[in-house]
Amino acid sequence: MAKLYLIPTPIGNLEDITLRALRLLREADVILAEDTRTSSVLLKHYDIQGHLMAHHKFNEHASSVAVAERIEAGQNVVLISDAGTPGISDPGFLLVRTCVERGIEVECLPGATAFVPALVQSGFPCDRFCFEGFLPQKKGRQKRLQQLSGEPRSIVFYESPYRVVKCLEQLAEVFGAERRVAVSRELTKKFEETVRGTLSEVIAHFKAKPPKGEFVIVLAGEGDRYNKTEEEEDDE
Repeated sequence: MAKLYLIPTPIGNLEDITLRALRLLREADVILAEDTRTSSVLLKHYDIQGHLMAHHKFNEHASSVAVAERIEAGQNVVLISDAGTPGISDPGFLLVRTCVERGIEVECLPGATAFVPALVQSGFPCDRFCFEGFLPQKKGRQKRLQQLSGEPRSIVFYESPYRVVKCLEQLAEVFGAERRVAVSRELTKKFEETVRGTLSEVIAHFKAKPPKGEFVIVLAGEGDRYNKTEEEEDDE
C-alpha cells in the first residue's frame, strides 16, 4: 500500500542524510519540496531523478487533498523541506493530518533537525526542554515571551540573521540581561559557531560581529543552576 514518507534533509552538510532516505527518494513516484530549486541541489548531488512538485505554506491547503488522492491511487509520495525535518517550523502538518484523516499510512524517517545539536551542545539541561521555533514576528510576540517568563526548562527558538540581535534584546527585557544563552549558527557548515554567555554578552558579540547564517537560540530555563545564586543552590 502506498504511503506518505516524511524525509529529513541535511541542514548544511550534504553528507548528513541516511541511506534509507536516499533509497526512498530514488523510489518515490513524487517528491514534494518546499522550494524545488533548493531541493534540486541535493537531488542532483546524489543523482536522483525524481518527479519534483512544490509543496509550501502558500499552496499546502490546496494541494494536500490532491496529494492524498495520488497516494490513494497507489503513488508513493515523499515530502522534504529545504533543510531539516518536514513539519518542524516547515510545511508538513496539514498534509500529514489530511492523510491521517483519510486512513493513509504516514512514516517519518529520523534525521537532521537544527534544534537538537544546538540544544545538546548548549550546556543547558536537555532532558526536558521547550521548543518554540520562530516567535510571531509582530502580533502576539511580546505576549508569548511573557508567557514563557517563568518557564523552568531550556527554551529553544529559531531566528533569522536579520532579527537575531533584536530578538536577543527582547529576551533580555523579559528574562533579564544576566540570563544565560547559547546561540548557534551555520550548524554542520564550515563556519559553524556557538556563542555562549549572558544575554548582554551575546548581544554585544553580535553587535560587534554582524550575524550571518541560520540561527538557533537556546535560553537557559528559570530553574537552571546558571541562574541561581550560591545561596539558592545551598538551600537545595
